[in-house]
Amino acid sequence: MAKIKLFANLRESAGESELEMQGDNVQEILDGLLKRYPQLQELIFNDAEGNRELRSYINILINGNNILHLEGLDTIVNDDDEIAIFPPVSGG
Repeated sequence: MAKIKLFANLRESAGESELEMQGDNVQEILDGLLKRYPQLQELIFNDAEGNRELRSYINILINGNNILHLEGLDTIVNDDDEIAIFPPVSGG
């Protein structure tokens, strides 16, 4: 199972900072995450006209590599991978 780390308001909304999930790719991991925590749907995805897209300000990293530089939501996930999901963070 892959280790999932949630940060900032995602962590607060889910009520936990780390969990494990099974999935073949990032999309399956996110589907499982949203099944467990449906309240994260509007924080992670933009449902414009029925077309579900990852919000532009959400960053998802697998082992420190942004999925935007890999295969996006189709990026393959291995059992020992660590996936970090970051919402926008500000402060100083």
